[in-house]
This record gives sequence, structure tokens and C-alpha cells, in this order.
Amino acid sequence: MELVDLYNEDRVPLGRTAERMAPKGVGEYRMVVHICVFDSEGRMLIQQRSMEKYSLPGMWDVAAAGGVDAGETSRQGAEREFLEELGFPLDLSGIRPSVTVNFDGGFDDFYILCRDIPLEALTLQKEEVSAVRWAALPEVLDMVDSGTFIPYPKSFLSFLYEMRNQFGFITK
Repeated sequence: MELVDLYNEDRVPLGRTAERMAPKGVGEYRMVVHICVFDSEGRMLIQQRSMEKYSLPGMWDVAAAGGVDAGETSRQGAEREFLEELGFPLDLSGIRPSVTVNFDGGFDDFYILCRDIPLEALTLQKEEVSAVRWAALPEVLDMVDSGTFIPYPKSFLSFLYEMRNQFGFITK
């Protein structure tokens, strides 16, 4: 059973936890993270979700994503998810999310980084990830159209690619 901390609408901790996938009460929100890694050619690292996943199995997504566990900060959750899913340590010390998207159940922090990570340096967690590759924006948009990429709004995916050279862009 995965526990998450609960927050109010202003992202203030409520001092309570809940099961990750359990329905939340009115005014209770959880935190999720997405890690978007771009290489020096402007391609994004994407992962194919395992067929064993309970939601969106086999779909392509950004490099890593997941819920922030109880007791973790957003940054710690992002580092843990990347390490768990891709077997590669990221040091996000001093880095804040580049953008936060509100969803019905919480806050979704997107970290946007530039790292030339060799694919052979990744160790995929088989229960979570089937494959990884680098993809340019037109490829990702085509995948959305074909129904093989998680159906983010195409304008939002374009925004992520644009943000790689803007505010909050991390190259260390």
C-alpha cells in the first residue's frame, strides 16, 4: 500500500496521509511528478509503459513519472521515480519544478532537464518500463495522433519542448 501526503488547495500539508489511489475528500490533494529529459539535440527521452501497468499499459510517456510518497518532497519523489524506473541517479538538489499543472486530485510537477544520457546507461524496471528512446517533437505529436503516446494536449507537449530552453531549464 503506497501512502501519499495530503495537501490543501494552496499546497499546504494537511498533516494526513491516504492510500495513493483511494478517493480523496473534498479539499484533499496529492502530489505527482514528471521528469522530462532533453538531449543536446532537443529530443526528449520517452518511455514505453509496461504492459503490466494498471493504467495506460503500453503507452509512451515522458522519461519518468509517478506519485510522491508520504514524507517525500516533490524533488525527492522525482529523483526516486527516475532511479526506480530507469536505474539512473539524478541529483536535483536546488532545482524546482519548471511547471506545475493542477489536476482534479492534486498537483503535477514537471521537471525539465537537459542531459545527454546514453540509453545503455539506463536499467529499466520491467514492471514499469518496457522500452526507452529519444524522440523529437514531431514524432511525439504523431504518436499522440496515433494513440500510442499518453494523450497530453499537443499544445502542452509543444510547451514542454519550448521550455527546455527557457525559465527553469537545468543543464547541470
